[in-house]
Amino acid sequence: MPLAKAAVMPSLDQLSAQLDRLASFEPGPFPVLSLYLNMQPDQHGRDHFEPFIRKELAERVRTYPASGPERESLEKDAEKIRQYVADVDSSANGLAIFACAGAELFDAVVLAAPIQEHRLYISDQPHLYPLARLIDEYPRYAALLADTRSARIFVFAANAVEHSQQIEGVKTKRHKMGGWSQARYQRHTENYHVHHAKEVVDALARIVRDESIGSIVISGDEVIVPLLKEQLPKDLAERVIDVVKLEVHASEREVLEKTIAALREKDVESDRGRVDELLGAYRANGLAVVGVENTRKALEMGEVDELIITASPEALKMEERVADELVTKARQTAAKIRFIEDAALLSATGGVGAFLRFKVSRQ
Repeated sequence: MPLAKAAVMPSLDQLSAQLDRLASFEPGPFPVLSLYLNMQPDQHGRDHFEPFIRKELAERVRTYPASGPERESLEKDAEKIRQYVADVDSSANGLAIFACAGAELFDAVVLAAPIQEHRLYISDQPHLYPLARLIDEYPRYAALLADTRSARIFVFAANAVEHSQQIEGVKTKRHKMGGWSQARYQRHTENYHVHHAKEVVDALARIVRDESIGSIVISGDEVIVPLLKEQLPKDLAERVIDVVKLEVHASEREVLEKTIAALREKDVESDRGRVDELLGAYRANGLAVVGVENTRKALEMGEVDELIITASPEALKMEERVADELVTKARQTAAKIRFIEDAALLSATGGVGAFLRFKVSRQ
């Protein structure tokens, strides 16, 4: 999985703001084009999105009357898209474009995170489900790589490095000695190691606090990891999801691939627990609803605190436009969204449910 250059990619906060702006788009008489492109080159370094654009755009546009305003708007969109994709930065792994010339909408989202396949939608409003899922799939988290001499802290989000920090500890020299001298030297070295661990944890705590980070992945040797764990305050320790094996000088790409894999493994475990909580609350007539219609009504009433929705609507035969409608309404009402990767977990609920802020009687 290529690691994109963070300098040319929007941050997670910028992506979230774009998603909210698109969710607020008011449907009108003109069609809205939503295009998702996988920009990753194949093993020969070739991109394959241009044939898709050329073929799919032309075929979809031809379904509209030749002399109508909808066709004119779409043809302008198609031309602008062709011009735009010709100049997209080669480091991009994905691209989402939302266009409606008749409503003066053209919003391009260049992504470090990969889009798995090309998709084209034409509807009365932006199709946001894939973009919302991508943001959920690549959250902001911290990765700490350390040994007894140095440490590196990364903040990853949306498949890119948002920033990183290097920490150098005091280097200790090895001497040949024995008896009391050896014991004093050993204590001296251990004190340096403890001081280094404390310095690293202090830096990590500042980053976690300033960036509102919910998950941490740690990598280190058999000496530093126990020392780091001893220094971690309770709130930080609770955010550590895994300890992985990486060289302290591993490349950013290696760090990203290893740590995002750990993050996803943890998500699979926590997904089951979250769905169990949802079903338990629903069965007890608590602050929860399940099913498409009940969830839609709760979203319309502004009751939803967190939307729980399948990451694979096709697996449950849920129309993607329905999933898209629910996701868009959640963004409009500031509800959190959690995508569940294992579709079987939500099979009994039609693929969707929600935790509620409050419940309005519908009797």
